[in-house]
Amino acid sequence: MTTGTDIEKLKASMRKTWTSGDFGKVAPQMASEAETFVGRLGITPEMRVLDVACGTGNLAIPAARRGATVTGLDIAPNLLEQARQRAAEEKLAAVFVEGDAEQLPFPDEHFDVVMSMFGAMFAPRPELVAKELARVCKPGGKVAMANWTFTGAGAKMSAVTAKYLPPPADIPSPGLWGDQAIVRERLAAHGLQVETTLRAVLFQFPFPPKDVVQFFREYFGPVKMAFERMDAATQQSYAADLEKAWTDHNEGGPGRTALQNEYLEVIGIKG
Repeated sequence: MTTGTDIEKLKASMRKTWTSGDFGKVAPQMASEAETFVGRLGITPEMRVLDVACGTGNLAIPAARRGATVTGLDIAPNLLEQARQRAAEEKLAAVFVEGDAEQLPFPDEHFDVVMSMFGAMFAPRPELVAKELARVCKPGGKVAMANWTFTGAGAKMSAVTAKYLPPPADIPSPGLWGDQAIVRERLAAHGLQVETTLRAVLFQFPFPPKDVVQFFREYFGPVKMAFERMDAATQQSYAADLEKAWTDHNEGGPGRTALQNEYLEVIGIKG
């Protein structure tokens, strides 16, 4: 297991990654599916709702529209600021705080719904994440996650990056949160009855795969940082491999890019 010092260095690196670029340009690709996801959770005005690794508020904002008392938490202050701005524009009373999915700064059994979309899955110690998500959820409440699978297009893009910049060997792959058996085991250990459903997010861009690569290079922190760590020749090879991955999965017409990105919807009910 990685030492505490290494974990803190890793988290500092993760924070730096997500504060680079501008994820607010990427988040709209998932906004529609996020709203649909929230709509399936049965959120009502009397509920307290927590969005863990909330990013720019794709889950928190539609939950607040339903009148719930909503808190969003993330490690990246720039994303929290964008979430606050979105809430202010709609005059929503959501609160956004900086924090860590592995050590949530909230009391036990405080929230009716604890949710995370493509966020908490990236924390390095999944056993702590599972414990914390369950801990702050009320008995009878829901823990809801949307996690990328190993077979989705996003995993293929991550695999390209991993070929050039291998992740730490002693950190579990985030994709394991998209494995039905593993996610059931992780959450059941903390008293949750889990149901899972495979779903997909449609990514659409009005330009071809080559320009999608440039878009992610400019705005998506993990890709931006990966390019910055490479020399010019490696950057060229990496860009070509990313373009091929997008092209191989492209369902869009000429001059466009579209693909279905598979994820696992996880709904756990706390006993």
